[in-house]
Amino acid sequence: MLQFIRRLAAAVTLLPVFSPALAENLATSQGELSLTRVAGGFDVPWAFGFLPDGGVLVTERGGHLFHVRGGQKKRVSGTPEVAAEGQGGLLDVMVPRDFAQSREVFLTYAKRQGRGAGTALAAGQLNPDNTRLVNVRVLFEAAPGARGGRHFGARVVEARDGTLFLSLGERGDRPSAQDLRLHQGSVVRINRDGTVPASNPFIGTQGAQPEIWSYGHRNPQGMALDLQGNLWVAEHGAKGGDEVNRVRKGANYGWPVISYGRHYSGARIGEGSAKPGMEQPEWYWDPSIAPSGMMIYSGRMWPAWRGDIFVGSLKFDYISRLSGTALKEVEQLRSGETGRIRDVQEAPDGSIWFASETEGAIFRLAR
Repeated sequence: MLQFIRRLAAAVTLLPVFSPALAENLATSQGELSLTRVAGGFDVPWAFGFLPDGGVLVTERGGHLFHVRGGQKKRVSGTPEVAAEGQGGLLDVMVPRDFAQSREVFLTYAKRQGRGAGTALAAGQLNPDNTRLVNVRVLFEAAPGARGGRHFGARVVEARDGTLFLSLGERGDRPSAQDLRLHQGSVVRINRDGTVPASNPFIGTQGAQPEIWSYGHRNPQGMALDLQGNLWVAEHGAKGGDEVNRVRKGANYGWPVISYGRHYSGARIGEGSAKPGMEQPEWYWDPSIAPSGMMIYSGRMWPAWRGDIFVGSLKFDYISRLSGTALKEVEQLRSGETGRIRDVQEAPDGSIWFASETEGAIFRLAR
């Protein structure tokens, strides 16, 4: 009986994935691109990250992490316990530049905090056969604040200097985004071991959380570095006013004092769309597209797109391409397979991959 149980567990762990097959072509400004389903059968895939050996790690919001390679997906055990409620759960996954040496993986998630939950960041090491995270530890968790299941933010990006940026939503508690005593509605910056960098802008400010790098954000679910190493976020507005912001040290991005959107009731938000001391977005969408994953392209496969920003839309089922010195949306990449886009990433070969929540699948765009 014990041997049967072990065989059954192994069969459940090693799950078949749709073998790569051309689904269709997608018309773009760079001609017809091939759209391939790489892996499927996911329940709300939220993020993915590339491993040096060609494998891919994929998170499901419900709390599962998978390793995908060679036509199969394996469940990775050892992930932290998550509060899978509303928009919360297991969210981003980030593979750092030194993974080949460190085997470290970073995960963001909604962490239970008493009767509520807060955005947290954990790190662990992926074992050699890619089936388990070990030495898992919490590097950061937001100071306890609002309850409920909204606006966790939760992208994590490795900066060029090795520090980590983490985006946090205001958890539906609008005024908290202007309160430096809370982490809600901010981008935080920490060292890889969870300590606070000495150059953070609010160290020494009475009552301020020392991890905060910028604040006044509503719900940044997209975050990426540009080709010069500058940090950008894409964040949800209310009714209209989804924003793309270049994130600057110590800057205030205005929520909920200024916004280009309105409350869902139609009522005016705050004091208008501008105020001294508060940053303007580089771009905003009206109507809202519900932006999620974000990537800034290297130009490796399509040189004409070098430096362009790609943002997934949860509402209108497309990938937005933004370009120009005065940033604007210049193209919408859309097909019958896109659906609600949770994440967009550039693969090592320059192809563009995305996670479709609607399809429960990962797709690849290439020549």
